[in-house]
Amino acid sequence: MESVKDKSSAPNKLKTYMVFTKFRLSALVVVSALSGYLFVGGSDGLEIFFLLVGGMLVTAASNGSNQIWERELDKLMNRTAKRPLPQRQMSVKEAYLVVAVCLITGTAMLYTLNWESAVLGLAAFVSYVFMYTPLKRKSAWAVFVGAFPGAIPPMLGAIAHTGKFDFVSGVLFFVQFTWQFPHFWAIAWVSYEDYKAGGFSLLPSSKGKSKNSAFQITLYSLALIPCSLAPWILGWTGVYSMILATILGAIFFFYSYRLFLTCDDKDARKLMFASFFYLPIIQFVYVFDKIEGVIPG
Repeated sequence: MESVKDKSSAPNKLKTYMVFTKFRLSALVVVSALSGYLFVGGSDGLEIFFLLVGGMLVTAASNGSNQIWERELDKLMNRTAKRPLPQRQMSVKEAYLVVAVCLITGTAMLYTLNWESAVLGLAAFVSYVFMYTPLKRKSAWAVFVGAFPGAIPPMLGAIAHTGKFDFVSGVLFFVQFTWQFPHFWAIAWVSYEDYKAGGFSLLPSSKGKSKNSAFQITLYSLALIPCSLAPWILGWTGVYSMILATILGAIFFFYSYRLFLTCDDKDARKLMFASFFYLPIIQFVYVFDKIEGVIPG
């Protein structure tokens, strides 16, 4: 019996660490970083490795720090009650150690690309952990603050190749920054009762799931259409990106408008899932439809 337990302990511990660092979410984040890297002309396999693994580790450190900070609040919400710290599957000391290893290793890997990437990764970590996380219980403005670190990945990817903060990386940042609002508000709508149990009120209106909140979600979804057309307007991408960005934006807006009409959780959930698909599709449309020689690398 002891040998069976020994064999199963390592996979269980690995699973615990993956839940603690939100591994799947971290993996999705670095997809955005990869799109930014490829968009500005990056193609080196070793650079891609350091960008993806380094970015994932820094993101993992951010997610883990969030769970340390909110470990007592996580006990109050159904969606988080089974996380490793509330379930005592790992100690707080062990959690700090995991965060430290991920942050130091990830930052070092980004530094091998250039110091700008390392600084940007650290800026995302600090703003997420020490600004966004504590603000979540105080004000709905937390979503605005959190949109900054949330929009850094494509900028980080671009800077990993170019080594400079420029207009191109800024536009990639701005597209994802705008997307953050309808994306996160859809999540906040679906999880409203759970968030409320933890003391979080993250919808744009103080009235919670209301027409006011739905209107603002719809407004930002509409604003996403011209924002997503920016690379085409600037002449960096071709007509295909214009067509697809318009179609995708219209579909995304349709889901948000449905939510405005019904204020129904079912429609909020549809918008939430639509947002998960929208971002990687639009970002890689830019990559595949970019006009060679136009975008500075």
